[in-house]
Amino acid sequence: MFINGEWIIPTDENSFWSYDPATGKRIAKVVDGGAQDAEKAIASATEAFPIWSQTTAYRRAEILKDAQGTVMERAGEMANLMSREQGKPLKAALNEVRYAADFLGWFSEEAKRNYGCTIPSARADQRFMTVKAAVGVVAAITPWNYPVSMITRKIAPALAAGCTVVLKPAEATPLCAIAMFEAMSDAGVPKGVINLVTAQDPAPIGEVFVNDPRVSKITFTGSTRVGRYLASAAGQTMKRISLELGGHAPFIVFPDADPVHAAKGAGLVKFLNTGQACISPNRMFVHESIYQPFIETLSERTQKLKAGSGLEQGVSIGPLVNEAAVEKVEAQVKDAISQGAAVVCGGHRLTEEAFTNGSFFAPTVLSNVTPEMEIYREETFGPVAAVIPFSDKDDIFAMANDTHYGLAAYVYTKSLSRSYEAMEKLRFGIIGINDINPTSAAAPFGGLNDSGLGREGGIEGLEEYLETKTVGLSLV
Repeated sequence: MFINGEWIIPTDENSFWSYDPATGKRIAKVVDGGAQDAEKAIASATEAFPIWSQTTAYRRAEILKDAQGTVMERAGEMANLMSREQGKPLKAALNEVRYAADFLGWFSEEAKRNYGCTIPSARADQRFMTVKAAVGVVAAITPWNYPVSMITRKIAPALAAGCTVVLKPAEATPLCAIAMFEAMSDAGVPKGVINLVTAQDPAPIGEVFVNDPRVSKITFTGSTRVGRYLASAAGQTMKRISLELGGHAPFIVFPDADPVHAAKGAGLVKFLNTGQACISPNRMFVHESIYQPFIETLSERTQKLKAGSGLEQGVSIGPLVNEAAVEKVEAQVKDAISQGAAVVCGGHRLTEEAFTNGSFFAPTVLSNVTPEMEIYREETFGPVAAVIPFSDKDDIFAMANDTHYGLAAYVYTKSLSRSYEAMEKLRFGIIGINDINPTSAAAPFGGLNDSGLGREGGIEGLEEYLETKTVGLSLV
């Protein structure tokens, strides 16, 4: 753990192991923190807040820029660690480290653009103005599927705004968090400004976060179930909160689209991070006139995907995070098959030879998926593409919106008018039109309904960590 600028080393009595999901082997011990550690970290962040919040925006920007450089210098070793601890193929892991560095760079620039404004008054002797102030101490909780970029997506805007942070990383990927904190500390982030509490059981840490009055804001990326609890509990003490939760993205291919091009895009985004991404498409709606060439292309490309350890050359499908994740995917596939879906390719867990001790599921394409199937309704978080035909008689936007989630949606069409119609009718926070990567440090990220509250990234991401003060000034 990292509290008040000091590293706390694990002992035999106070530690847990981080594991490689591809092999089941131990990697390293990590401190098993508890409620008292969280309280110490909050005390550290509280003590550091007055000085850090009054540090000039230009100085905060310099430190964040230096942190970006340090992360990029260590990109190779951080990506290697991520492949071992999270299972992500090395190339994808390196891309994530660069993405993480992008947030540090973007918000180093935004730190200097924390503007207020002046407002005309009806009174001749009065002037109004607004100023922006840091929210205070931020408690952050990050997930295992993007174990470094989700850290900087929260910490970078918080520090740019003048907040101090206590982070609880996912229990499956603590080593990635440690590596990021080492980089940021070495880049010159002052002691107490960032604090790291690792724990095998997240519940006691979360209880402290929501109940401690010194915490002014909670930011969380993870499941909708946990997000609802945090939102409810934070409301009891009126804490600011932002939540990036689950998704159930539709992927719509209209009849005017090129089915081969659309299938290539669908496969790339579906099997990104082995399907363990909240923006991963879960329901692929393909017009019946181009359904067959779409399925054929998607299946052909899916069968070429190589599964294995992320450190192996040519691997594009890594392990799922644990056995429970494999069981969930397997159960959804079995349910779909039992109700009439056809397995075009894959459809089973991988257990032979090199896969014996890992958590692997074969990249899968299911055809003729229907609304009665569990996979049509619930997030899969695994390498399964569920393809659904639709006709001109169907209200495709109503079908796409038929979910309690609202994070990402994808549309393939050559029609400008249809593109605008999709933007206006789809109830999702992120919409990719002929684009499978509608994300950037410079663009807001977040969803509607059960997909969360607030936005991360872009200027909206900075606003999440700021309060607005209104000043009325009388000239008399």
